[in-house]
Amino acid sequence: MKRVVITGAGTINALGQNVEDTFAAMKDGRCGIGPLEMRDVDRLTIKIGGQVHGFEAEARFNRQQIALYDRFTQFALVAARQAIKQSGLEFSGEMAAKSGVVLGTSGGGMQTLDENYRSVYEDGKNRVHPFVVPKLMNNAAASHLSMEFNLKGPSFTVATACASSNHAMSQAFQLVRTGMAPVMVTGGSESMLCFGGVKAWEGLRVMSKDACRPFSANRNGMVQGEGAGVFVFEDYDHARARGADILAEVVGFAMTSDASDIVMPSKQGAARAISGALADAKVNPEEVGYINAHGTGTAANDKTECAAVADVFGPHADNLMISSTKSMHGHLIGGTGAVELLACIMALREGVIAPTISYEEPDPECALDVVPNEARDAKVDVVLSNAFAFGGLNAVLALRKV
Repeated sequence: MKRVVITGAGTINALGQNVEDTFAAMKDGRCGIGPLEMRDVDRLTIKIGGQVHGFEAEARFNRQQIALYDRFTQFALVAARQAIKQSGLEFSGEMAAKSGVVLGTSGGGMQTLDENYRSVYEDGKNRVHPFVVPKLMNNAAASHLSMEFNLKGPSFTVATACASSNHAMSQAFQLVRTGMAPVMVTGGSESMLCFGGVKAWEGLRVMSKDACRPFSANRNGMVQGEGAGVFVFEDYDHARARGADILAEVVGFAMTSDASDIVMPSKQGAARAISGALADAKVNPEEVGYINAHGTGTAANDKTECAAVADVFGPHADNLMISSTKSMHGHLIGGTGAVELLACIMALREGVIAPTISYEEPDPECALDVVPNEARDAKVDVVLSNAFAFGGLNAVLALRKV
């Protein structure tokens, strides 16, 4: 088995349009959630979200590309360009033939879907643009990344709702670890903040009208976000041989299914994923210093996740730091695990733990150190990133400082 390291990272989200700005916002405990700016927002009950503002597609892509790229694909390409530039890699020859891309998304081209439903059903048009299907398909972002960067190896998309990115990164990790690919570009992207996307989530009655307050006793729901996080996963020996700057090492993962309920989380399913990631990484629970929680801000998720962590870690749970950055950038659904992996890298590389902001009241059912409201300087060597999705699909990644 090969060791797998991260040699490049890129992002665009409500906190920043690159990693540096996102780290700065996380350290400041800045909130990227605010009033939504979109068509027919007055018809929505939920009017807030972690929206990416100041993004001009015309400044980054030509007209032909914009005709082909949904907003989620645009986000993925922006983040991937940053990550691959940081890695210093160029893909040609045998490395291009073996390297690939695995991305996570839940909704795919939701903006395109929303616009064309309006065109056909509201405006009464009988024709749509010939590129609607290749623009809205879930694999569009992965396919365009493979084309832009000459990635000819294993390339596909994972769609497992809110765990999509973690599942995708787990698969990329496995492809590099087993030697099938020397490099994989991986992460996730989502842009569901359109009228139909928000209206659909309203129907679940799990959304907050004012703020995302994970673990706080007065939490009242999740808040949607949008954006992308993309990383370069690379064979450790390959990275060392070329003198790459290593951001962190991916050391383990686990995936489980609750097999119980389509929306309600399971403590047992979450706990099996967490303990499975520790076993795969061959680390003791006492070695873990920080967990980036799924932490949606809903009543059921937060207490279930805390119970699962307490079960797995026992007395050491009192020494763990666990925070949810969704309080700052919102819930990116299929892209959320990718952006949250940045908080794990920041913890390992810079010794700064991102806070859970908007925390107001302790909840006895969430009685862990949730790093409330202010970032914290702390030395940690091993971290976990949790993702627990609707459908009962769980994926946990373990990272180690190099």
